[in-house]
Amino acid sequence: MTDTRQAIQTPVRGRAAGPLPFRDTHAVYGRMSRVLHWTIAVLILYQFVGMGLRLIFDKQPWLSPFVAYHQPVGTILFLLIVVRALWALSNRTNRPAHGHHFWGRAASLGHAVLYVVMLAVPTIALIRAYGNNREFAPFGFTIFPAQEPPIGWMVNLGGLLHGELGWLLSILIAGHIIMVGVHEAMWRDGTLARMLGRKGRAG
Repeated sequence: MTDTRQAIQTPVRGRAAGPLPFRDTHAVYGRMSRVLHWTIAVLILYQFVGMGLRLIFDKQPWLSPFVAYHQPVGTILFLLIVVRALWALSNRTNRPAHGHHFWGRAASLGHAVLYVVMLAVPTIALIRAYGNNREFAPFGFTIFPAQEPPIGWMVNLGGLLHGELGWLLSILIAGHIIMVGVHEAMWRDGTLARMLGRKGRAG
C-alpha cells in the first residue's frame, strides 16, 4: 500500500504556505480555477436534478422552475466551460500534475474525456436551438431566430445525442467523485485539498 501511495502522489514544489494564488501552481489550483470548477459543478447539478425529476414525475407544474431555466443555465454552462477549458490550457504547464504512472495517465485521460463530453452536451443543444423552428431567446432576447423550415440534421442531432451524452456526463462525474474519494480514503495524497484548501503552497 505504501508503494502504491508513493507512486500516485504528485511531487509538491516548495513547502511554504501562503495566500491562495489567482493562477494555478504545481501544488494547488488557483482562485480562478476554483471559481470555475465549483460554479460549473453547481449548475450541472441543477440541470441533472431538474431533468431527473422530470424523468420521474413527467411534466408537473412544480417542476416549472427547472424546465423554464434549463436553456438559460445550459447557455451559461457552455460559456463557462469554454472559459474553463481555455484557462486550463493556459495553465497546463504550472497546474498540479497527475504524474506519469498508470493512475496518473488514467486521470489525465479521464479529465480529457470529461472536458470533451462536458463541452459537447451544451454545444449540441445550441446546434439544435439554431436549427429549430422556434426562436432561441433564453434571456428574453433573440439569440437564434426561428428557422423556416427547420434544419433537419441539426434538430435530429440534438434529439439523438443531447440527452444521451448528458447521462454519459453524469456517469463520468460520478466516476470523478468516486476517484476523489479513493484518493482521500486510501491514498491520502491531498488531491481534494488542491481544489478546496484555503491556502496553497508555493509552486
